[in-house]
Amino acid sequence: MFLEEVPRSRKRDILLGTWNVRSLYRAGSLMAAARDIARYKLDLVVVQEVRWDKGDTVRAGDYNFFIWKRK
Repeated sequence: MFLEEVPRSRKRDILLGTWNVRSLYRAGSLMAAARDIARYKLDLVVVQEVRWDKGDTVRAGDYNFFIWKRK
């Protein structure tokens, strides 16, 4: 099936956000971030300055956090 053959009957807005959290070291701060994302009903969020030692994928609530660490 080609792209132009796909029915486009439904449109949906994608809500984006960015958040400078400064740190997710404190206990419960990752779950607090997930609650805030849910409260604002965001689809994709860039979370900056998490200050973790390594990159990782972490699940919190209904969200996956993909942590990237620059070398």
